[in-house]
Amino acid sequence: MASKKPTVLLDHYLKQLRMPTILREYQATAQACAKDNQDHIAFLLRLVEHETLEREQRAAERRIRAAKFPVLKTLDTFDFKAQSGINRSLIVELMRGEYIEGHENILFVGNPGTGKSHIATALGHAACAQGKRVRFISVTGLVTQLLEARQDRQLERLFSRLEKLHVLILDELGYVPFSKAGAELLFEVVSRAYERQSLILTTNLPFEQWTEILGNERLTGALLDRITHRAHIIEANGESYRLKDAKKRTKRKTAKN
Repeated sequence: MASKKPTVLLDHYLKQLRMPTILREYQATAQACAKDNQDHIAFLLRLVEHETLEREQRAAERRIRAAKFPVLKTLDTFDFKAQSGINRSLIVELMRGEYIEGHENILFVGNPGTGKSHIATALGHAACAQGKRVRFISVTGLVTQLLEARQDRQLERLFSRLEKLHVLILDELGYVPFSKAGAELLFEVVSRAYERQSLILTTNLPFEQWTEILGNERLTGALLDRITHRAHIIEANGESYRLKDAKKRTKRKTAKN
């Protein structure tokens, strides 16, 4: 009974200290260290390494959930051969996350279905793994939230939440034109992020057509000035993945008939 008491107490203290990995692993680790003739320092080091790694993994998982990616995608599943115009070496370099430290932006400009959102998601996922706070949202969804927050007198609270992010991913600018108020609020987000955060933006519109969405030429110019300064601009003008898949399905159906 006396031999069990230290183990019971240790389990109790580890639960209080919220060290579930050490609680789970310490007995097996002690046996492994004894077998390898390792001392108590090596034993403690192994346990702390296990606990640290699992805490980092859980923290990254929480950041990924908080980012609200619609679909989780990584660079491993992106087909660069199908989109040969995209600079692969630049994307790989950006995955290291140095652009975040420099508060640099990334703009993906090109046709629908060319993988812009896929790479943006992959960059966001990598940033989460690097300890950064990330949020993925469509531009239309963000503008809707901004307008609702203004109506509810919660605009500063929303701005405060956005300003805590390291990376804000704005997806699909160009599909829906904004009201004057919506465009002005979007400009406010971009202005507040300027040289403080990194924005990743995807759009199917060339820059000269952004006035069609934002409505005001002067506001569009000011927004472009802030978002393109210190930015990596990546063009994706290949054929749509979805269109390619549709063509393949049509060919298979035709061949069967």
